[in-house]
Amino acid sequence: MSFDNLDTLYRQVIMDHYKHPRNRGKLEGDALVVDMNNPTCGDRIQLQLQVEDGKVKDAKFEGEGCSISMSSASMMTQAIKGKSIEDALRMSHLFSDMMLGKEIDPGNLELGDVEALQGVAKFPARIKCATLAWKAMEQGVEKK
Repeated sequence: MSFDNLDTLYRQVIMDHYKHPRNRGKLEGDALVVDMNNPTCGDRIQLQLQVEDGKVKDAKFEGEGCSISMSSASMMTQAIKGKSIEDALRMSHLFSDMMLGKEIDPGNLELGDVEALQGVAKFPARIKCATLAWKAMEQGVEKK
């Protein structure tokens, strides 16, 4: 697949998550809640996590912002559900490296749609948009 086709595919995946976000809403019952914002561009997110027995049982988000921040939140909540806290944090570190333009080796972790955001690394002003939800998740699981 050529770079142009891959770039187009990635853009379509990002826009699909933006227009049809997965896991948008509030969790019922007891949940860790993390509010975070990006004052540079006005993105804000409230992430809710249900963590039981060292695993992310469920994750939802609410908020508003650009297509990059909201699609990243959708992808992140989808990617970490059912994962151990260690794997969720490892995914977050891989994502940070990807945003810095580093080569990543996910090993046995499946990043799925998250890989569509790798092009954001070419736009330094947008990296904070893409990492907002991931930083909220890190803060949330570290509280647990």
